[in-house]
Formats: sequence, C-alpha cells, structure tokens
Amino acid sequence: MVDKSLLHVYLISCLRISSQSLANIDDVVNKIRLKIRRLDDNIRTVVRGQTNVGQDGRQALEEAQIAIQQLFGKIKDIKDKAEKSEQMVKEITRDIKQLDHAKRHLTTSITTLNHLHMLAGGVDSLEAMTRKRQYGEVANLLQGVVNVLEHFHKYMGIPQIRQLSERVKAAQSELGTQILADFEEAFPSQGSKRPGGPSNVLRDACLVANVLDPRIKQEIIKKFIRQHLSEYLVLFQENQDVAWLDKIDRRYAWIKRQLVDYEEKYGRMFPEEWCMTERIAVEFCHITRVELAKVMRTRAKEIEVKLLLFAIQRTTNFEGLLAKRFTGCTLTDIPGVRKAHTDTRYMLPRKPKAPDNPFHGIVSKCFEPHLYVYIESQDKNLGELIDRFVADFRAQGPPKAGTEEGGAVLPSCADLFVYYKKCMVQCSQLSTGEPMIALTTIFQKFLREYAWKILSGNLPKSSSNSGGLTISSLLKEKEGSEAAKFTVDELCLICSILSTAEYCLATTQQLEEKLKEKVDKVLVERINLTGEMDTFSTVISNSIQLLVQDLDAACDPALTAMSKMPWQSVEHVGDQSPYVTSIIMHIKQNVPIIRDNLASTRKYFTQFCIKFTNSFIPKFINHLFRCKPISMVGAEQLLLDTHSLKTVLLDLPSIGSQVLRKAPASYTKIVVKGMTRAEMILKVVMAPHEPPVVFVDNYIKLLADGNPETFQKILDMKGLKRSEQSSMLELFRQRLPTPPSGADGGPSLSFSTPTPEQESSRIRKLEKLIKKRL
Repeated sequence: MVDKSLLHVYLISCLRISSQSLANIDDVVNKIRLKIRRLDDNIRTVVRGQTNVGQDGRQALEEAQIAIQQLFGKIKDIKDKAEKSEQMVKEITRDIKQLDHAKRHLTTSITTLNHLHMLAGGVDSLEAMTRKRQYGEVANLLQGVVNVLEHFHKYMGIPQIRQLSERVKAAQSELGTQILADFEEAFPSQGSKRPGGPSNVLRDACLVANVLDPRIKQEIIKKFIRQHLSEYLVLFQENQDVAWLDKIDRRYAWIKRQLVDYEEKYGRMFPEEWCMTERIAVEFCHITRVELAKVMRTRAKEIEVKLLLFAIQRTTNFEGLLAKRFTGCTLTDIPGVRKAHTDTRYMLPRKPKAPDNPFHGIVSKCFEPHLYVYIESQDKNLGELIDRFVADFRAQGPPKAGTEEGGAVLPSCADLFVYYKKCMVQCSQLSTGEPMIALTTIFQKFLREYAWKILSGNLPKSSSNSGGLTISSLLKEKEGSEAAKFTVDELCLICSILSTAEYCLATTQQLEEKLKEKVDKVLVERINLTGEMDTFSTVISNSIQLLVQDLDAACDPALTAMSKMPWQSVEHVGDQSPYVTSIIMHIKQNVPIIRDNLASTRKYFTQFCIKFTNSFIPKFINHLFRCKPISMVGAEQLLLDTHSLKTVLLDLPSIGSQVLRKAPASYTKIVVKGMTRAEMILKVVMAPHEPPVVFVDNYIKLLADGNPETFQKILDMKGLKRSEQSSMLELFRQRLPTPPSGADGGPSLSFSTPTPEQESSRIRKLEKLIKKRL
C-alpha cells in the first residue's frame, strides 16, 4: 500500500506556489484524493486476482487432460474404421487376383505348349535333316532347338520332356560323328587330298560344328592342320639335307606357299572367325621349333656361330612377317600346343621381347640352348680385340704432346664400347634370359682386362718404383736425391689414360643401365658392374697420384736445399730465395701441361691440385723445421719465401693460363690453412723468447698446437740451448689450457686461428717493414 502522507507531500511540492494556485487549492486536493481512491481500487483488484491464478491453472490442466483423452478416442475410432475398409477392399479384389493368376498360368501354359510343339517338331526335323546331311538347314535349326530346350530345364522330371532332351543330345552326337567322318573322308590322314577341293557340304558342316560341342570344332581343326602339314614332316625329316640350319630358308618358303594354296582352295570353307590361316602358321612354328631342336641336339658339334646367327636371323625375320600378317589371337587356344623344352641352362621364364610381336620366340626359342656358341665366340673375339689394342698401342706409341691425341681419350676405348653395344643388341634379340647374364660376365672380364692391359699397364713407371704401381710405392720418396721427371709425352700419356678411364667409368655405368633394360626383370639383380667401375676409379686415382708424385719429386731438391741453407748467417732480406724460384719453375712447367690435357675432365684437374697441395704443404713445413738455427733476418726471409709460395699455390689452377679462372673455394681453403700454419711457425720463431711466459703464450695463441714435439722443433729453430729448452718445455706444459671434461686428453688442442684476411694484413705489414730495412 502506498504511503498517503508521502504522496501528499510530493504532490504539494510539485504545485507551484502562487496566489492563483492557492485560490484553487481545495479543488486540486479533491481531485488528487479521487485519484488516490482509484489507485487503491486498482491495487486491490490486482491483489485479489493473483490469489485466483493457482485455481485457474489447475482447472486449465484438467480441461487439457480431458481433451487429450477425447483425441485418443477419436484416433482409435479412425483406425478401426480403416481396418474395416481394408478388409472390405480385400474381399472386393480377391476375385480379381484369382483372375490374374489364372490368366498368368494360362499364358505360361500356352507358351510352354508352343515351345513344346516347336521342340517336338524341331527334333523330328533335326533327325531327318541329319540323315540327309542337310547341314545348312541343320545349323540354324539346331541353334533354335537348343535355345528352346533351355526353357524346359525345370520340367526335366517329366518323362516326355526328358525323352526329347535325350533325342536332341543323340542328334548332336550323331552330327558330330557324322561331320568328323565327312572330313575324314574328304581329307584322309593317309593319301592325297581329293582333287575336287572343298564342298558346300563341308562348309555348312563347319557352321554346324560352331553349335556343337567345342571339342568337335577342335578335332576338325586339328585333323585338317595335321593333314595339311603332313607333307612338311616328310620333306624336312631329321635325316634330310634340307633339315639342317644352312637351308632353313626352305622351311619358311614352303609354309608361305602352303598358306597361299590354302587361301585359294579352302579359304571360304572354314568360318572366318576360326582363323585357320593363322592356326596353320602357328602349328607350323611349333612343329618347326621341335624339329629344329632335335636336329641341333643331334648335330650340336656342327653348329658354328655364323651358321647359328644366320638361322636365328632368318627365323626372327619370319616371326616378324607373321606379326605383320596375323594378330596372334590363336596363340592361347591352339589345339595340341606344345611347350618349348625348358630343361637347359639358358632357359628361364621371360617376358616377350617385343610387345608388338606376339610371335617373337615361337620358333627362335629353340636356339637358346645353343647360344653358348655365340657367347664363346664373343669371348674369343673380345680377347682378340684386346690383344689388337695392346699391339696397336705398342706400334703407334703413346699420344704425343702438342697433337690432337695428347690427353684425349684413347680411340680403342670407343671401339670397345661400340663393340659391346653391338653384342648387347644382338644378344637381346636372341634372348633376354641367361645368355644376357653370360654376356655380361664376358663384358666384365674384358673391362677389367682393358683397365689392366691398356690403361694401368701403360702408365709410366716412377723412378722409385720399377716393379709396379701401388699406392704405397707412390708415397715413398728419397729425400735429397734428384728424381727423374716425367717427360712431356709421358705427362700427356698419363692425362690421356686418366681421361680414358673417366670415359670408361661413365660409359660402364650407362652399359649397366642398358643391360638392366634388356634383361628379364627376374635377372636384373644379377647385373652389377660396380667392381669394374671401381677398377676404372682406381686407374684415375693412380694417374692423379703419379702426376702429383712427379711434381712433388721435382720440388724435393729445392726443399732439401732450403733446409741446408745457413739461415743464421743471413744478413739482410732480399727477393725470394733460389729454391722458391726453382719450385715455381717446376710448377709452371708441369701444371699448364696437365691442365691443358685434362681440359675435358676439369674436376680431376682440381683433384690433382688438391692432392698436390695436401702433399707439398706438409712436406714444406717438415723441411721448415729442419732449418735451424734461424736468425731474425733469416726468419723474415723465410716468411717472405713462404708468402711467395702461398701466392703461387693460390694461383696454381690457373697458372700460365691466358684465361684467369677463380680457384675452387675448397682448394683455396686448403692452401690458406696450410700456408698460414707455416707463416705462424715463422712468426713464433721471430718472436723473442724473453720473457718465457709471453713467448709460450704467444706460441699457444698463434699455432694452437699442444704437441710438445712441435714446440721442441720451434725451440731448435731458435737455436736455444738444451738447458733453456727444458725450462721452456716445462713452462709450456704448465701453460697449456686444461681440456674440457669428457674430452680426449690428447696433446693436440683446438684454438681459434686468425682469419685469412687478418693474416694477409699482417704479411703486408711485414713486407713494408722489409722494404724499409732494404
């Protein structure tokens, strides 16, 4: 309930206090009281209405439940009425359904009676026509009778139907026997053919045979082909001269004439879908394969490779002719097909040689057991070819410098692989089975012989190795002795052998891929020429090592002279020393010749440069350690010489060339790393050894070598006494940084070395210092 006093206060405050409003104050108060009473009545009505809501809700729920029950009742009544209506419809349509069943049964009965009438009449007519040999009418009638009889399979329990079925079978059997007898009479197994040729009766009989049991058709085909080829078996018996391989053309000429004769006389007698021409040719091929196999087994000693290849060529030509003339549709269903003899060492299941020639191998397969004659012939021919290569090389001599042959691939290499390709193609046409594996073995044998006799056998022998070329002997050297250098022609020969070995390596890999393409899939894993490729790789490595050894040996006298020079007595720094000039001279003599002759194999020239650098720099450092004692001026001279050699080595790949080409990064890295170490050694030697702690720390910082032996060599180069060296060595061991835990406690340490740019800057400063002193 609203508080009336508050409402009064609010209303009065809203009134505008004026003289006029105060005059009407009573009327306003009465109006406000009237509104208050109306508000009280409205509030009272709302409160009373809320008390009746619960009772009204319960009443509405009861009314809804009553309505639902009434709805269910109506639904049940509708369902009952629907069931009654359905029952009434069934009663109405029952008679109609009975009439429908009666109509269907009547139609079936009439159809069956018609079929029965047709069957009975057809069987009678079939028996009568069979007796009269009216094959033309029988062919159409028999097919219709058989089709009608199929409708009576479910009535075979009825005696009359079963009797008709048996009469049809008897008529078919009689037709088959009768037709076979007619063909036997027309084409007897013994004696000559009838001169009258084919008849219309036999042509119609073939149409009947299409409807009969397939065995009848097969028997007709078999007897006709056998009779047609009987003359062939007599003419080309095993004991006849024409049966041998040298007269194999006569076999194929005979069958060509026979096929032409057949087309003229009997082409229209047999249905076209029988493919009789192809069947005769295919049966001829099977007979020929068997007969040739027998005669070759009997006269195996008389088989020569030329005769064998002649027979194979003529046979494959004939098979190609068959592929052009026929489709090969009868190869899978020819009656009496005989499998080829497979119990020989060269016979394995294999894929068809050519997908477009289904007749490939149908005759030529018989030659596979005798392909060993071809393989042995290739073995002999390749042996003679290698011997001829050796003789030609000795007669013509090695390639001469300054000629087109200098450094080029030997011609014999190309001749060998051309012959290999010819043999591979020829053998793959003969067989893709075991003979290809045998030929691959022959290839491997003579690839190795070529590598040994032509390549390795003709490499020049070094002065320190008169027995044979081995890696260990290549690395041996006689220090202080003047080694005999290779002549320019010998250098060209080594480069030529290296180029030839590289060509052989690449071509052998291609040969392996081609062999795998030609051979059967089941034999691919047996094709592996990795060993032969490794052999050529060894020849390449030996050739590079010979070139390295020759240049290395030419530099040895200069290095020996360097180690014997009195470096303690050098009074001033001049130009590069004579030994440096000698080394540079030898490099400029050899490297351009090698580079020009290896122009086609640039990567192996790079390998030569890398191997020479890896051999020369350690040797130079070893001779550097032998230079003792060294004065400060002597160390500066050696440092200048070292920088000169470093510059020459960096330019080694393009030295003496008009075309300046940047050296490979890998090579430059090796030169910078090795020669920087030599420079650091000399810098340590130049540094004063007092105070010792500073000297040791400087050594550790510059050389990053924790080996006491290297430090001992540095002290020897400085000319320190043994007593001083002992204290230095002890201090060196104390100043070595402790290796991290878990690392190997070896003497060598890893320190950060100055970058090549920093070292180059230091060298330039040293050169400026030397020039100022001069």
